[in-house]
Amino acid sequence: MKTYELKDVAAPNLLEGMFPYSLPPLITFEGKIHELIDGAVVEFDPSEVKTRDIHITDTTFRDGQQARPPYTKDQMVKLFEMMSRLGGPNGVIRQSEFFLYTKNDRETIEACRALNLRYPEITGWIRANKGDFRLVKEMGLKETGMLTSSSDYHIFHKQNQTRKQAMDQYVEVVEAAFEAGVRPRCHLEDVTRADLAGFVFPFVQKLERLSEQVPEHMKVKIRLCDTMGFGISYPNAAEPRSIPKLIWRLRNEIGVSADRLEWHGHNDFHKVHINGSSAWIYGLNAVNTTLFGFGERTGNPPLEGATIEYVALKGGLNGVDLQVVTELAEYYEKVIGTQLAANYPFVGKDFNTTRAGIHAGGLRKFEQIYNIFDTTALLNRPPRVSITDKSGSDGVALWVNEFLGLKGDERLTVMKVAKIFRWVMDQYEKDGRMSSVTDQELEDQVKLYLPEYYNKRKKN
Repeated sequence: MKTYELKDVAAPNLLEGMFPYSLPPLITFEGKIHELIDGAVVEFDPSEVKTRDIHITDTTFRDGQQARPPYTKDQMVKLFEMMSRLGGPNGVIRQSEFFLYTKNDRETIEACRALNLRYPEITGWIRANKGDFRLVKEMGLKETGMLTSSSDYHIFHKQNQTRKQAMDQYVEVVEAAFEAGVRPRCHLEDVTRADLAGFVFPFVQKLERLSEQVPEHMKVKIRLCDTMGFGISYPNAAEPRSIPKLIWRLRNEIGVSADRLEWHGHNDFHKVHINGSSAWIYGLNAVNTTLFGFGERTGNPPLEGATIEYVALKGGLNGVDLQVVTELAEYYEKVIGTQLAANYPFVGKDFNTTRAGIHAGGLRKFEQIYNIFDTTALLNRPPRVSITDKSGSDGVALWVNEFLGLKGDERLTVMKVAKIFRWVMDQYEKDGRMSSVTDQELEDQVKLYLPEYYNKRKKN
């Protein structure tokens, strides 16, 4: 038992090394993590994420279109351009994956190419057969993903094959890719429900032997597909569900380098973001994502969430422009017509909006108390308050000051907005109102009770 004594201090300890406010809260580690695999102590070093080239890949135009109405060509081109600005000149968002099957898919690829953007690189996706591979060659792509299902659920019950038949088919298409000068990326579908030692590892070892015969830039990439969301971030979890064990074995027992491993998750068990982050920490470089997590069934790791996680892990922006996240959300809602959930992190209309009076009071006194980081600077989203009977006079004061654009000593006190607060409470206590007070209603009250401030704002 250890005894802790109170340390009374003259100034607050705001832990600014971890919570700088000018950036998302930084993710830091203390020492290395040791876990057991097959009775041996295995060292996981999550701090190496600082030096590894971790990055984001995108499948918005492939997996992301399997759970929603198709995007138009113009919409995909615009999203691709914004994605490039979000990821920045250093390629934090490194690649974007497209279907190749329809005329609209192929025309979209050509239109995105015409933008002459370095990042993200355009890659394809095909099934593991030579007929599909023809499309890759016709489009002149340097890399393509190919479906190489890895669990017996898929091999036996979907493909009606034996393991050897499946492996032989996959290898044949990989060899065809090499012959055409296209880098193959094998998507190990359902890998977290597969026989790792009996199929996955022998297959990947075969791919490694094939890769020895080609230049470095052509070596096979491996995408680990957690198709049903069964993956678990706990190092001690049993295989095949343990993400740390899976990555460790592929790197240390099979010899696949971090730059040729990629994680692709699904959100069936609400683990999609933490699983992607854990994959980064435990030793691979690429996490595959979609804009706002749209993807088949429960969706994929959200691209914007991974981008902010990247900044938190790396401790800096590295060229990322987070304000584009807000642009993307506005484009989805105003142009595409997709309404994001009000409480969706970073972009929902209620993301940094408070209704509780005690929270509003904290925001009014010191913004950092109830705002996760400087959302005004990073996301172009100032913290807001939505007025109800629970907002209190602090909430009304905060709303009025933000509306009037008052800063510092100019900001009005709760006493100055008392009449507006009384009007708000009358709405609920006398009239039995059940809905939030609208911004337009509050603006009308400012015009009525604070005309000098209102008129000054209108002039400015």
